Amino acid sequence: MSTFSDAFVAAAEVVSQWTVPGVILLIVLTAWWRGVPMYESFITGAKEGFGVVIMIIPYLVAILFAIKVFLASGLFDDLKWLATKGLELVGLERFSETFELLPLVLTKPLSGGASRGVLVDLFDRFGPDSFIGNTGSIMMGSSETTFYILSVYFGAVGVKRFRHTLPACLISDAAGFAFALFLGLLFFA
Repeated sequence: MSTFSDAFVAAAEVVSQWTVPGVILLIVLTAWWRGVPMYESFITGAKEGFGVVIMIIPYLVAILFAIKVFLASGLFDDLKWLATKGLELVGLERFSETFELLPLVLTKPLSGGASRGVLVDLFDRFGPDSFIGNTGSIMMGSSETTFYILSVYFGAVGVKRFRHTLPACLISDAAGFAFALFLGLLFFA
């Protein structure tokens, strides 16, 4: 049985190493077949991409500044303390460990990089195979960087009013976090 799994792993590694170069080669060959001027098309796309980057930099700076202020303020610790005291008042102190996930819940809608940093910190403190580590991993996969996505994509096309998009995204993030916590409690608590 182990020789089959070893052979499968070896084959999967070869396929994964050649997938991206193979797709690039397929694109180049298809463009050559159709007579597309590849170099000129690449340069045109790079110029357009550079213009988009220049256009969204102010939105990125604003979002990163807000994240840094939020993290440096110590608000996460105050919120965890307050939530833990609230659970103690109603007799549910055994669930107070779940509030260690609060920094992840609050940073994930803002920034993927900051939330990965929070998740790595949780891994360092609790271990990746702990309840907190497993539930945090589920939360990372069940939510989106809402404010970052709205700032970048809506900013790139010039949309200034999010209207119903922001509430819908935040509701879906909340549902993802709640279901991730439910799954974490179900499988890992």
